[in-house]
Parts: sequence; structure tokens; C-alpha cells
Amino acid sequence: MHHRRFTAMTRFFQILGFAVVSAALISPSAHAGPQKKAAVKKHSVSSTSAKRVVAPRKVAASPRATRITARSVKTPTRVAFIPAKPSFGQAAGLHAVNDPLDLKSSVALVMDQDTHEILLSKNDHAVLPIASLTKLMTGMLISQAKLPMEEPVTITQDDVDTEKGSSSRLSVGTTLTRGEMLHLALMSSENRAAHALGRSYPGGLAVFVAQMNAKARLLGMTDTRYVEPTGLSSLNQSSARDLATLVNIAHGDPLLRELSTSPSYEVAVGHRTLQYNNTNSLVKSPDWDIGLQKTGYISEAGRCLVMQAQIAGRKLIMVFLDSAGKFSRLGDAQRVRHWVESTPSLAGPLHAVRAASNG
Repeated sequence: MHHRRFTAMTRFFQILGFAVVSAALISPSAHAGPQKKAAVKKHSVSSTSAKRVVAPRKVAASPRATRITARSVKTPTRVAFIPAKPSFGQAAGLHAVNDPLDLKSSVALVMDQDTHEILLSKNDHAVLPIASLTKLMTGMLISQAKLPMEEPVTITQDDVDTEKGSSSRLSVGTTLTRGEMLHLALMSSENRAAHALGRSYPGGLAVFVAQMNAKARLLGMTDTRYVEPTGLSSLNQSSARDLATLVNIAHGDPLLRELSTSPSYEVAVGHRTLQYNNTNSLVKSPDWDIGLQKTGYISEAGRCLVMQAQIAGRKLIMVFLDSAGKFSRLGDAQRVRHWVESTPSLAGPLHAVRAASNG
């Protein structure tokens, strides 16, 4: 009898203990604080919601989640600042030379085309890389060679830039006429077009480069050296004095005048039409009367510009080399123009009167 009563009581307590444990498992909020109750209430809408509450913890504990957490608290990697490589002019300290117009170009020359009078000079004998100003000599040789401008010229792998890795919309295999290649080289400074012009010259590229240097010597450009026809090489070098001579001669060629000052040009390449624009925005300005121009840029040369323009009744040749800033070479040209127009002694008619009285 006692044994049966003891067994029944033991069984009762076992059932009671099982009920208490079951209640705790089914209702985890029973021992939770206020914040946990709110969390469970937010996520629990049915008897299966207890499993869903645990699910985010399983995701957070996954290897992927652990990696994300580790990255979120990882100390940020510090990237070392690498300053831009200085141009040749900057390295030589040419920018430290002051001038009355506060030009941003380290080298400048403004010359009267008719009288050869120097109106302004700044480091004009310094020999620096000239970038795509090179293409002015390239264009002169092609024009003076009287080669057929309608002859097709095809871009090859040899024309791809391995010097600077510059891009081009003229893919290998593109065929244009020699005249179209010349137009793109002078107006929009197309490197592959310029290289193809030199490569397709009678005798090949080496003969063409030799002719470039021979022409420079013939013109008295003693500071000038060319190694290729595009200007991508920093070994293509000259001085402002030499470049003024080149601009003066090139301006006498009607084809170079027309192509270099063309505002825009379209060429048909396969089923596409490519639109090219002049690299010198001043040619589109009604305030400017530009007879010839060429821009240039590589990091060693800075921003460069040569122009022939009529200002205040005078034909002026302007050379700007190693300008610091994307638009500063154009700004320098504007400064020179304003200076000439606002200085009575520099204006064309008054200058002519002064010269006559001195004679």
C-alpha cells in the first residue's frame, strides 16, 4: 500500500515537472525582461514564430555573417598619397619665374608675325617636351609632300600607343583617307591618325621622322628634336622661339590653316559616324580670329598651345608651354588678348603711327 502511494506520488511529481518544463519551452518570455518581451511580441504571431525568432541568430552565426562582421570592425586601410609627377618645367623651377601677366604657363612667347617684334617672353629659350604640338610638323610634311589626300590609309597595330597607353576611337583595321587622317590629327589631336600618316609616308616611319628633323634644321629650329610623329614621347622637344618659327611657316599653308581651326568633323567608320571636336574651344568663339592653332598635353610637357590670331589689328603668334591646369593655357591666351587690347601702345594702328614717327 505504501509502495503504491509512493509510486503514485513519484509519478505525479514527474508529470508536474514535465508540465513546468514544457511551459517554459513553449513560453520563453516567461523569464524574459521587458526588452525581450517586446522583441518576442514583435516577431511572434503563431506557435511557429518561436522558431523564426531564433533564425536571425543562426544567420548571424554563419561563416558569411562572421566575415562581414569582421570587415565592419576592421581598421580602414590607409592608401598612400602619391603626388603627380612634375612636368619638366616644374622640375626645372620655371614656374617660379614671374611675369607681368601672371601667366600659368612656365614658358610663353608673344610675337608680332609681320615685324617679329617680341611683345612678351618668359623662359622662351627653355627646351621642353612639346606633346602634340609635334603634329604641326607632321601635318606640314604631309601637306608639302603633295601626297594624294584621297588615298586610303588603314590603322594597324603599329599605330597603337604603347608609350602612354592612350585610347582611340580608330580601332585597328579602320580605314580613312589620308585627308581625313590629317584632319583628325590636326583638329582633335588623334594620335593613331598622326602615327599612321608617318608610317604610310614613302619610305616608312624612320624616313618620315628623319624628314621632320631635317625640316626643323632647314627652318633654323636649332632647339628642336623629333623621335616620332604624335608627341606622345617626351623626347620630342623644342623651345618657344623655335615653335614661333614653325607656326609662322605653317600659317602660310592654307590646308593647315583650314584643318587646324575646324570646329568639328565627322568621319564614317563602317556603319557608324564618329563626331570629333577641336581640342581648342577658342576656335568656336566669335570673339577670336584664329588663323592656325594646335594644342598638346602629356604629363612631362604640361598643357601646351600655339596659335596665330589677329588681336587689336595685329597678327600675333602666341606660344604657351607647360601650363598648369586643364584650362590655364586658354586662360593665358585670354590674358594676353586682354593685355594687348587694353594697352594703347600695343594696338595695331597706334603701333604703326609710333613706328612711323620713330622712323
